[in-house]
Amino acid sequence: MLHKTRGIVFKTTSYSENSVIVQVFTEKFGMQSYMVNGAKKPKAKISLNMLQSLSLLDMVVYYKNTGNVQRIKELKNSPPLQTIPYDIIKSSIALFLNEVLYKAVKQQGTDESLFDFVFSAIEWLDNQTEGLANFHLLFLVRLTRYLGFHPDRHLAGEADYFDMKNGVFCNYKPDTTLYLSPPHTHNFAGLLQYNFENLSQLKLSNDERRYLIHKLLDYYSLHIESFGNVRSHDILEEVLS
Repeated sequence: MLHKTRGIVFKTTSYSENSVIVQVFTEKFGMQSYMVNGAKKPKAKISLNMLQSLSLLDMVVYYKNTGNVQRIKELKNSPPLQTIPYDIIKSSIALFLNEVLYKAVKQQGTDESLFDFVFSAIEWLDNQTEGLANFHLLFLVRLTRYLGFHPDRHLAGEADYFDMKNGVFCNYKPDTTLYLSPPHTHNFAGLLQYNFENLSQLKLSNDERRYLIHKLLDYYSLHIESFGNVRSHDILEEVLS
């Protein structure tokens, strides 16, 4: 049966001389794998250029509830990314976000709220001209809301510590080493107050940004089984420094 759905490209893998398997986070079916025959050919109807990481898609797909590789009947980039593929800062952010998203939602079922958040955030990044240095920090914080471990904001801005294991701000040092302490607790609490529209007002030093992203990745590892290491943040840190 044919279905229309929006999608976000997460990963493309070579399958044969001319074909690929693309993993797409879809609005209607969650994570799905699709075989795209002939994608590497010069005049392909669905080409590799259309399947770049975090590309936004409108698709008509065949769907069988078997968990196997599915097929695409029609596909177009909608909206086409105008700046992310060509801007070194944006493309580095996208590379990092793509790795995190793939690890965080690769087993995700249908979740239209999560899909809408990611889709809208990519559109925002593609259209934005300022406030980019801290975009990945806010994205990761906002993403936790949809993954089920958003920080409890009670005592945010007042507490000296953030307990990463339990996701709460507190006035005592946690028994584990998995926590934020001053001044990082204050900076993290401040991050929770921002949205994408006023993000350009957030001022963090390179050292503080680097520290927070490492701690956020630790936070993800604590709460997502088999999350593993994220390697692309090293490239992003180099670009932003």
